[in-house]
Amino acid sequence: MKTYNWAILGCGNIAKKFVTELQGLGNANLYATASRNIDTATSFASEFNFEKAYGSYQEMVNDTNVDVVYIATPHSFHKEHTLLCLQHKKAVLCEKAFAINTKEVEQMIQASKENNTFLMEAFWVIFRPKFNKVLELINTKNLGELKFVKSDFMFNAPFNKNSRLYNLDLGGGSLLDIGIYPVFTALMLLGIPDTIEAMPHFSPTKSEESISMLFGYKNGATAVLNSSLKAAYKNDVELVFENGIIKYDRFSKDAIELTLNNTNDKISFNPGPNMGYQFEAIHVMECLENNLIESPILTNTVSLNLMHILDEIRKKANIVYPNHD
Repeated sequence: MKTYNWAILGCGNIAKKFVTELQGLGNANLYATASRNIDTATSFASEFNFEKAYGSYQEMVNDTNVDVVYIATPHSFHKEHTLLCLQHKKAVLCEKAFAINTKEVEQMIQASKENNTFLMEAFWVIFRPKFNKVLELINTKNLGELKFVKSDFMFNAPFNKNSRLYNLDLGGGSLLDIGIYPVFTALMLLGIPDTIEAMPHFSPTKSEESISMLFGYKNGATAVLNSSLKAAYKNDVELVFENGIIKYDRFSKDAIELTLNNTNDKISFNPGPNMGYQFEAIHVMECLENNLIESPILTNTVSLNLMHILDEIRKKANIVYPNHD
């Protein structure tokens, strides 16, 4: 496999987490950083030994040596920055949420096709060994049909009107930042819901700081999903089947709890090194090696369906992003 020159567009905290694990891959070359502030780009490049630093995104995409770009800017800029990269034939791994709404995601996917250039949402958990082990347990069919999903993601982020998390212009609120994880879990395991209900709580900036969601399915399955920026709680997933229960923490390396026919067990798995961001990068480079413009595992249709569900939740909850809706 060839070595791919990676560029980082947006040099914030999530980019640092990603690069910390990217740098351990033998076929990933830390090539360029890009920020609106050259000092930020230079500092990031120095910390992780990138070859180049750019003080504008345009300069970076003009560099013919860049193979693939990891986009780590706020949600509200994802469409703009993805289109910029795709139009310059740069493969894109764009952080979730993919964009602000379905219309933007559709434009991004269309640009990928028109430019024959790779595009994938950086939904890293789908590539982690723990999630794959959960799928393996489900696919044995011993548990029977999945009837109920409970999934939560919460942490306590003190209110700051200037924070990205509370800024509506940046797509602030818990839904697109962390609520997307429980929604993704339900989508992957139960599919697109037939009915959606939502109960939000809003911050002083009118961003949604907490939301509870209920999905209903015609086959009788339900999903209860919660996200909050104002509560400290485990990020657990509980899956209830006809014949048993699977419980796991989506981010930890702890064993998976399995209850089958009233017998409790701890299911171990090989978690791999670090947190697991490297697995999505490995997959991206495998796709590029095979001249794909879309992942066969995390297809752009999955990302489009996810964004459509998020739009429906926002409609139910009356969550509005003024510059995008």
